[in-house]
Amino acid sequence: MSKKREWTLNIIGTFIVLLFLFPVYWMIITAFKTQSEIFQSPPTLWPKDFRIQSFIQIFQDNVWQYFLNSLAISGLATILVLILAVPSAYGLARFNVRGKKMMILLFLVTQMLPATVVLTPLFIVFDQFSLLNSYWGPVLSCATLGVPFSVLILRTFFIGIPRELEEAAKIDGCGRFKAFIQVIIPVSLPSIVVCGAISFFFSWGDLIFSMTFNRNQDLWPLTAGIYNAIGRYGIEWNTLMAFATISVLPVIIIFILLQKHLVKGLVSGSVK
Repeated sequence: MSKKREWTLNIIGTFIVLLFLFPVYWMIITAFKTQSEIFQSPPTLWPKDFRIQSFIQIFQDNVWQYFLNSLAISGLATILVLILAVPSAYGLARFNVRGKKMMILLFLVTQMLPATVVLTPLFIVFDQFSLLNSYWGPVLSCATLGVPFSVLILRTFFIGIPRELEEAAKIDGCGRFKAFIQVIIPVSLPSIVVCGAISFFFSWGDLIFSMTFNRNQDLWPLTAGIYNAIGRYGIEWNTLMAFATISVLPVIIIFILLQKHLVKGLVSGSVK
């Protein structure tokens, strides 16, 4: 590749990254602007009067409770997804299970269903089992949609792992379960991290499940807290953007910390 072409591609890539990151930047700086400056024309790219009152206000409104609720729901849903999806995907990849093609087809169908389709059936089931107004309603709902996606992703990766690795582990005295834990799991860790991260992000951004299955606002996550703030603050966009900034920061931090695993897991299937 010539140096000129390399520079051109770098410039194009930088422009695309900045284009996608600009809404995030605009959200953050809006949180530090005054209400009058937000609607100023032409708009300012940096706050003239840098203020943090909007952040102080949302912390006074118990934003930490919303944050902890989001963390509990997303964490539990992610753990549940991985516990169910990893062995299920391995079983579908390694064993000739009767009806395997039908199972995979059903998993694909669930990915095409919008969340609103399953709201009423889930509400009836959770009501029968007294799971409403608790963390378990949103947790199980997010896991219901996260497990099929993770199974489809991990099954493809497990198929690409050579069987000779397990056979070598069996020669060394490992049973199938021990070989799965000590050999397959470490090899497939990048893909497992990808599925866990996607499940966490999906659960973190959930709104409809949490508001449908929890009437108690003390159990609402950050997304529902933002929805509640819209009605409370009206057109106070700096406060709303401060709320949105707080909700986005954990996702950004997790992505930065796990970016090596995420990139490796996303591209690993293409090099098998």
